Amino acid sequence: MTNNVGSIVSVGIAGIHVVSAPLILRTVGLGSCVGLVLFDSTIKAAAMAHIMLPDSSIARGTVEKPGKFADTAVAELVKMLTRKGADVKRLKAKMAGGAMMFSFTTMKEAAAIGKRNVEAIEAQLNKYGIRKVSAKVGGNKGRTVEFDVESEIMRVRTVNEGVVEI
Repeated sequence: MTNNVGSIVSVGIAGIHVVSAPLILRTVGLGSCVGLVLFDSTIKAAAMAHIMLPDSSIARGTVEKPGKFADTAVAELVKMLTRKGADVKRLKAKMAGGAMMFSFTTMKEAAAIGKRNVEAIEAQLNKYGIRKVSAKVGGNKGRTVEFDVESEIMRVRTVNEGVVEI
């Protein structure tokens, strides 16, 4: 992971940030959560969300943090990037996370929140016609991700497995 702390923008749980090159986006503590990045190569801009849950229909009242849910996060990322000059047709996506952090003797769909998060994000990407170019999802270990807007490389650090670039 990078050591250039001055150029890193941290994205907290349920957070969203949009930046331009040469900045780097980072989110930590991804278990079943997913770090999703949408980016436009032409204008060298990217937005990251730390998505916790698949669907905002479970929210009570107004969704105050759109980054919390897959359906509201993707819409917000698209809105923020187009305000910055991005074209939805040029947007690409990378993501990491969506792990199964706990073991169960019987697999219940409700417990597979990581898998459901990934599926909900993919459905939203399809809705907007955004191509997913790479992903490191699933498994049962936590992750930290960084996305370098200039190089468009996502570095994924997985607990006890090291760093891979996707």
